[in-house]
Amino acid sequence: MDLKRRSKVSAEFSMSSMTDIVFLLLIFFMIASTLVTTSALDLVLPKSKAQTVKRKDVTVNISPDQRISVGNQIVSMAQLEGEILSQVSGNQEKEGAVVILRADKSVPYEMVVKVMDIAYRNKLKMIAATDPS
Repeated sequence: MDLKRRSKVSAEFSMSSMTDIVFLLLIFFMIASTLVTTSALDLVLPKSKAQTVKRKDVTVNISPDQRISVGNQIVSMAQLEGEILSQVSGNQEKEGAVVILRADKSVPYEMVVKVMDIAYRNKLKMIAATDPS
């Protein structure tokens, strides 16, 4: 009697372990992405060198010795908000008014944030001027 056993090799592949790994990775990245928070200030930075619309903007300069000037007039930190608002009210449209902040790189960050806060409270657009070179 000749009993032959035929052992067939199955050509099937079990995908259940692969799907488990994919779902675990998905859950990991979903949890990890909710833990990442950004703490950036929203700044409107100039995108080109050419200015298409000519309008009167308010320029705030902070020198290296921390003297603040609005346009050509030197003001203190206490007078800054009033001076910015008086120059903005000279414009026809308050909504389109832009405050250009030109601060020296040695100026403390706190002073820059105070000027940004004044613009934010009064719903003015803020541009941080940078050196193009």
